[in-house]
Amino acid sequence: MSSKVKNTIIIVIILIGIVLGGGFYNFVYQKGKISEKQKKIKDLKLYQLDTEALNQQLVFLKKRVAELDSVLANRKYNIPYNFSQAGFFDFVNQVSFNFSPYSYVNIEFNEIEPSTNYNIYHYSLSGTAEFNDLVKLVYAIEESKQLKKISDLDLTNNVKVEPDGTPHYLVNFKFKTNVYYSSDDRFYVKDFHENPIIPNPAYDFFIPLIRNEIPPNKDKLLDVQSAHLLALIPDGAFLADASGNTYLLWEGDQVYLGYLTNINYQNNEVNFVLNKGGIIENISLQLEKEKKQSK
Repeated sequence: MSSKVKNTIIIVIILIGIVLGGGFYNFVYQKGKISEKQKKIKDLKLYQLDTEALNQQLVFLKKRVAELDSVLANRKYNIPYNFSQAGFFDFVNQVSFNFSPYSYVNIEFNEIEPSTNYNIYHYSLSGTAEFNDLVKLVYAIEESKQLKKISDLDLTNNVKVEPDGTPHYLVNFKFKTNVYYSSDDRFYVKDFHENPIIPNPAYDFFIPLIRNEIPPNKDKLLDVQSAHLLALIPDGAFLADASGNTYLLWEGDQVYLGYLTNINYQNNEVNFVLNKGGIIENISLQLEKEKKQSK
């Protein structure tokens, strides 16, 4: 084979290689790049809006957000977004801020329970409180806008008597509280307003109907059981106690353990109603001269 033929064959092989390489580059490698660039251009064109169109879209979205937020805000309860673990401690401290000096609350964090759409903080609350303070605490937790629920409530009565004899009827309590929160802001309320969480006063059914503890006479009121009637005046009565202290009282005035209910001018007597530890007594006092005449 002559050198001319060999050179021709080599050149043909080189040309075929160039053609194959160029075809691979154009139809394989560049095709992917071109498709990627075309997709990017298409995506950019979707958002190629003028300023006026963008402003109109913004106004519409703001209105839609406000509508959705108002729907959530009008619900009685909401599940808060990313509620902190310490948030419940702050909530209880705010509720119990004005409690009686004899009321206190202990809070213990137990665990976090994960769920599909929300998570739950578990707390244990215990302590001693006056009945209406406990009612305020339970009502505030149950009626709070941010969803909280009480379970396993245990109550026992407790009587605390001060050195001067003043009794305080308290309640020992222990219960669990579940505090719900979400990692998804779809439940989130932008303008949060707490529900009314102050209850009406409730009857304290932990106070015994008959009590051994009689409160002392700290206000120095008239002790009717050792008093006597001195005189009657229009709409009033003069009385004195065993120590010689005098009192001018009208109907409805308070005395030790009760009230002056009636002044009977016809019979020259005054009538009282007393509550002696749950036992109600009606007591009448007459003028000294009436007592002598009746004898």
